[in-house]
Amino acid sequence: MKRSVELVVISDVHLGTYGCKAKELLRYLNSIQPKTLVLNGDIIDIWQFKKSYFPKPHLKVIKKILSLATKSTDVYYITGNHDEMFRKFTDFELGKLKVCNKICLDINQKKTWIFHGDVFDASVQHSKWIAKLGGKGYDLLIIINNIVNWFLEKMGREKYSFSKKIKNNVKKAVKYIGDFELTASELAIDNHYDYVICGHIHQPQIREVVNKKGSCTYLNSGDWIENLSALEYNDKEWKIFYYDDHKHLLNDDETEEIQDLNTSELLKIVTNFSE
Repeated sequence: MKRSVELVVISDVHLGTYGCKAKELLRYLNSIQPKTLVLNGDIIDIWQFKKSYFPKPHLKVIKKILSLATKSTDVYYITGNHDEMFRKFTDFELGKLKVCNKICLDINQKKTWIFHGDVFDASVQHSKWIAKLGGKGYDLLIIINNIVNWFLEKMGREKYSFSKKIKNNVKKAVKYIGDFELTASELAIDNHYDYVICGHIHQPQIREVVNKKGSCTYLNSGDWIENLSALEYNDKEWKIFYYDDHKHLLNDDETEEIQDLNTSELLKIVTNFSE
């Protein structure tokens, strides 16, 4: 039985990288029936793309998204920095799928501004090679972390996140996250938005921000590498969905996958975007 959800926001899936939890994301997508699905950047990681590594679960996620867009779900693909090559297709529409750089929605008479958030990242805007180098280092850290967690699970121990530990203990990382959230919120308040929704920093969040000019709700959908999280809006309420808290309720039903696009054809499409 699928859950009906008015709006779902996911970001930072990084399909095509070793850290991506595509199987888990597919289980989540198979468990819901969203009216609107917002893919808020870095869904396919063109920066780290390798023709030798794009497993079937990663392709199945793309097929599932296309399947939703051919039926009753409005799908917005907002471009991020890791999939910036799609920006040349801004305003492209295919069925219910639309590619864009940002969207503004009216949710229960609340003005909602959704964008990836890399516009605030100076390393991406001015020193792309540094950002890409950092991305490779992060990918390596995730690979090592996955190996360690495999041994921890075999030993009956709890999983451990290296990057979360680093982020929580390095003052610069904590300050960057705080600055990011505040900057996005202040811009939203200046432009009279009630909600501002970002991705990019892999930090799930729902918080109220208030300044002298007003207030807004800042939200972040997190990622599908470490947090395995999404934002859901239903019955006039925002919630953060954490896969690990609900995985025992999800099934592996894939009966609704589209059948008219095979795996090799889909891989060709992804490869063409990366070149």
